[in-house]
Amino acid sequence: MQDIVPTWVGATAKQIARGVRRGDISATQVVADHLDHVARVDPDLAAFRRIRAGAAVTEAEKVDELEDLADLPLAGVPVAVKENTAVAGLPTWNGSAAARTPVAEADHEVVRRLRGAGAVILGVTRMPELGLWGVTDDSTAVTRNPWDPGRTPGGSSGGSAAAVAAGLVPIAHANDGLGSIRIPAACCGLVGLKPGRGVVPCQLGADDWFGLTEHGVLTTTVADAAVGFQTLAGRRQEKLVPPTRLRVGVSLRSPVRGVSPDAPNRDAVAAAGRLLAAAGHDTVPADPSYSTALGLQGLATWFAAAAADVQAADLDRRSLQKRNRQHVRIGEWVQRRGYVRPDDRAAWRERSIGLFTDHSIDLLLTPALASLPPAAISWSARSWRANVLANLRYAPYFAPWNLAGLPALVVPVGRRPDGLPVAVQLVGPPGSELLLLGVAGQFEMQAPWARHANGYPRGGTPSPAAG
Repeated sequence: MQDIVPTWVGATAKQIARGVRRGDISATQVVADHLDHVARVDPDLAAFRRIRAGAAVTEAEKVDELEDLADLPLAGVPVAVKENTAVAGLPTWNGSAAARTPVAEADHEVVRRLRGAGAVILGVTRMPELGLWGVTDDSTAVTRNPWDPGRTPGGSSGGSAAAVAAGLVPIAHANDGLGSIRIPAACCGLVGLKPGRGVVPCQLGADDWFGLTEHGVLTTTVADAAVGFQTLAGRRQEKLVPPTRLRVGVSLRSPVRGVSPDAPNRDAVAAAGRLLAAAGHDTVPADPSYSTALGLQGLATWFAAAAADVQAADLDRRSLQKRNRQHVRIGEWVQRRGYVRPDDRAAWRERSIGLFTDHSIDLLLTPALASLPPAAISWSARSWRANVLANLRYAPYFAPWNLAGLPALVVPVGRRPDGLPVAVQLVGPPGSELLLLGVAGQFEMQAPWARHANGYPRGGTPSPAAG
């Protein structure tokens, strides 16, 4: 028998906030309904590490007690937070018990901003240990993709993506050091924006992975992505304006030599090109200047970031997963050799910004993934080499834009023949976050995507009052 889901489960963040503000539904009821849905569904998905059931209801009651909700863009909206970001009263798990740090005394700044906008923190979502991988599992659970439980929802923000794709929450916090927002967005058919450098406060880990890491959100709609981004960035809420007559560069070239997009991902770029043309934009070929040196810099940064995080938290290396012990060992060797150099990143950033001026383009369009998401298995028990190869082969397109510090967004554009979502990536120059969202909104208007995976939320649709 199909589960019956309360009607506000599956509504967008904007719908819920509007309903709470005008009194159509209480924040307390919205949160209680979502907690019920989580209890039914999450045992099969393992999206959450910890649910804050009692605390979330108490926080929702406080929202309902406020006299004026007019300035709360996320009033009563249930939100999930990735487990490497401090939530007061909870440990910061960082992907496993071995990487866990003590109970946080205060919220991270982005969590504080979400609460300030009226959101209620339902719980913290799972990620791979130390956030190093594009798959999400540990010895306690394998997190699964709601579109196909046999596939990963990606990583490292895999739990957040699974939660949103299954309607457990309408919006989830995520962060991205080398693709960890955009990989799960592509795997789960969501909108995922990595802001540019310095737009959202990071304060994560030893040095935010050498300045590469950015906070963002995962959502089912562009409008929710815009609300979430502007909330985290501390900006006044603005409506997106559809952009006119842009010149968009298109590239299928992979940053990883020997890896190329499969037919469904090539077709996705072609479909995105047609959507751009239909919206009045022009497309031209424009390949970034990826190089072997850039690839090596990306790998060196990945290794050294793991070592830096372990050193900063004074973690017991022996308790880490075997694959990560190897990763940290290589990272320490990279540190000793001085292979992670700020000047290299600065030079790549300059070349990346030059791509837009040299080709006279406003944005760059690339594939999101190169192939199917990997299987949902215990990758944490497999070898370091198997993990590295699986990650590089399926998700090569994201890391360069962290190294450059440029904003980049993933947006769905349909389905693969096997039924999984397929997506593309849009990259822009500094300060183009709202422009990227505006173009994504044009995609959404022309070719709306399924907001949730097949069968989720089971048995219910958003209340008409929510619209």
